[in-house]
Amino acid sequence: MATTVDRHVVIVGASLAGTRSAQGLRTLGHTGPITLIGAEKDLPYDRPPLSKHLLASDWSDEVIEGNLLITRAELDELAIDIRLGTAAVALNTATRTVALADGSSVQYDVLIIATGAAARPSPWNPPSGVLQLRTLDDSRAISARLALKEPVVVVGGGFIGTEIAAAALKAGCPVTVVDPVAEPMARLVGPEIADILVDLHLRNGAETRFGVGVVDIQGEAGALTVVLDDGTRLQASTAVVGIGSIPSTTWLVGSGLTIDNGVLTDSSLRAIGADDVYAIGDVARWPHPGRGLDHRAEHWTNASDQARYVATAITGGDMQPYNSTDYVWSDQYDWKVHSVGWRDSAGSSIVLGDLLEDGRVAVIHADAGGIACGAVTVNWVRALNQARRLLAGRGTATALVEELQQRA
Repeated sequence: MATTVDRHVVIVGASLAGTRSAQGLRTLGHTGPITLIGAEKDLPYDRPPLSKHLLASDWSDEVIEGNLLITRAELDELAIDIRLGTAAVALNTATRTVALADGSSVQYDVLIIATGAAARPSPWNPPSGVLQLRTLDDSRAISARLALKEPVVVVGGGFIGTEIAAAALKAGCPVTVVDPVAEPMARLVGPEIADILVDLHLRNGAETRFGVGVVDIQGEAGALTVVLDDGTRLQASTAVVGIGSIPSTTWLVGSGLTIDNGVLTDSSLRAIGADDVYAIGDVARWPHPGRGLDHRAEHWTNASDQARYVATAITGGDMQPYNSTDYVWSDQYDWKVHSVGWRDSAGSSIVLGDLLEDGRVAVIHADAGGIACGAVTVNWVRALNQARRLLAGRGTATALVEELQQRA
């Protein structure tokens, strides 16, 4: 039987999580074969810039290369066998085999599932003009439409939607953001500062239609009509639909793994239902020790942390149950929004600072017992860093606020 360091590790998903786990294995001394499988033809790349600066880039070779997670030379140096442009289509845990779309198959000793999530499909599909953002090609296609400087409707007022709206306005496009929720930013930053972020978009020239849903998108690229449920008809050249995502688990149907809004794992990120199988990144749903429930997170930091954790576990490290940092960020025009931890629906929140007067604000979340469990900051990185450190100590929200005030 193969030893810990020479087993064949197959990683399905050339994502941040998949790529970092492959690199981590080599760093930690794994000498066995590593196969990294990716559905896209491109070398592994970073996804956060897709909705940020890449939309306004010139798409030169230098820009694309600067967004890569790993180069071909680095893959060769680490002896990582990468297979791009061929998706995994089935998993047989009895024979430890991954079947690929090109008809080939790969056998593993250890499997890491890092297939991430896909954009939730748009229910409106005219012949052209409706785009979604998840891949490098998606970002390139949206960028080409923004260069036309023609009206854009963004369906979805979350971080991705508003980042796309900001990029479209910067490109010179008239923009309308539509969301069926009256305060879509509240689910991301809380009601304390949500309206200020909405005002930010209005001040930068965006139109917003919140609390109103889309019932249809008609026409074609250059001449779309977005029909709202109040009867309004918005004219647009392009519509970008960002209505959430779904974990990429279709290929795992029938594998024996427990699939429920992701791949369900134990506290060590081992997939439920098979030996020597792990799930990490956006596709994994694990028991979150702080929230007290199974949780799936679509955050860059979580994917990176889980990759490091699993690489350590596979190479024989002595592991404690995985504990997420729950950190996410967004660029909204020239504002920087950061969130760490979570908001307890049974808890409370304390606002520190005034965004309109001071240009910065922090919102500290407490659970039902008053213990600090999360924070949101806008334009206040120092407070964010302090909050991240203090949250790890499991102190009260009041104590956290007092220390932030002393150091402000």
